[in-house]
Amino acid sequence: MTHGGRLRDKRAVITGAGSGIGRASALRFAAEGASLLLVDQDAAAVEESAAQVHAAGGRAIPVAADVGHEPDVQSFVQRAVAELGGLDAIFANAGISGGDVPLLEQRVEDWERVLRVNLIGVFLTIKHAGALMVDQGAGSIVCTASVAGLRSNAGGSPYSSSKAGVISLVQTAANSFWGSGVRVNAICPGLIETGMTRPIFDYARERGNEDKLGQLNPLQRHGRPAEIAAMAAFLASDDASYVNGQAIAVDGGLSSTHPFRRRMR
Repeated sequence: MTHGGRLRDKRAVITGAGSGIGRASALRFAAEGASLLLVDQDAAAVEESAAQVHAAGGRAIPVAADVGHEPDVQSFVQRAVAELGGLDAIFANAGISGGDVPLLEQRVEDWERVLRVNLIGVFLTIKHAGALMVDQGAGSIVCTASVAGLRSNAGGSPYSSSKAGVISLVQTAANSFWGSGVRVNAICPGLIETGMTRPIFDYARERGNEDKLGQLNPLQRHGRPAEIAAMAAFLASDDASYVNGQAIAVDGGLSSTHPFRRRMR
């Protein structure tokens, strides 16, 4: 454990914890002192994440569940209370990409699948964790949105629309919890190397263009899961006690401008 312990004695749930941002967040939250319940649809993957937390000296309970299925969400929230003794923070991170099918070839079934996980799953997490937190008078809910939810050309239509929905949901939920002490915020990652984005990275490496990834942002690089995890840990902590209803881009500055061709100096 190498960090400052800003989540010491906190009880937290992380969804989509089997890989990428979710696994990095599990390791960061544990390093900051939190006891964890880790959720993913892939049982083997979430068990591996829990094993890595344990190996680093932390506490994590792995749970296989579908965030788009309400009984599963009710169950893991209740289990967090039963096994961790309460719930101080939840990171609604689970999501799927939905692929890159041209708009006119997309099917209703494709949209329904993406929205069920990426948006309805976040709604269910907010609903059931939020009810508990309202009763206790405090809590932090952090959601993974995306720069794709801010403007176009960062993802397919179903994915981008689902993430725009997450941003709106965070804003409306923060106001729905008016006066309760419950905070709701979103993180909007830019291009991060995860299991979801691996095809992009693999294709670039095959073509010898890996150095081009992330070139459209001022830092001129792609991001790492640990960099999103750091923001999630901050928002989950009391250090972010006055941050509420926000969608914070962690994207190297990509969303600060429109893509353009830089002039040679």
